[in-house]
Amino acid sequence: MTDKMTPEQRHRCMSHIHSKGTKPEQKVRRWLWAHGYRYRLNVKSVPGKPDIVMRKYRTAIFVNGCFWHGHASCCKIPQSNREFWVKKIRRNQERDRENYRVLQENGWQVIVVWECQLTPKRLERTMLEVELMLNDNLLALYRPHKPVTYNIEEETPLPMAAEEMDWEG
Repeated sequence: MTDKMTPEQRHRCMSHIHSKGTKPEQKVRRWLWAHGYRYRLNVKSVPGKPDIVMRKYRTAIFVNGCFWHGHASCCKIPQSNREFWVKKIRRNQERDRENYRVLQENGWQVIVVWECQLTPKRLERTMLEVELMLNDNLLALYRPHKPVTYNIEEETPLPMAAEEMDWEG
């Protein structure tokens, strides 16, 4: 099957596809804002220029379109000009992996939200999972570097939270 548009028409059509402020991004942003989370958009100083940057949580959120980023479960590659699309999507995936790697090496947590996870049926569950990851990321920033081991023995009962502790002895 050949393209029904001239190269000029196809170029004009493709140039109107924006990478910032997409509907899936807006859904995520509205949910986060409504639940008290504050963020910055497309911060150029953060590697990969994530869609949403939450410095307090040291977290970068990418809201990926299933087609453009080649989501395995729902990306349908067009039959026309197939070789071009396969190469384009693979390049996008390679760039994504590199951006995620650089962010993680610099101490950032990366959350990827796929467009298909933001349908009306799945939105709330997806965003609750994002919230859980954000809170886990925040806690990780304050956890001690060494894991704490609690040894509970029957002879030495642990005090209740309201009991006073003798920290000296």
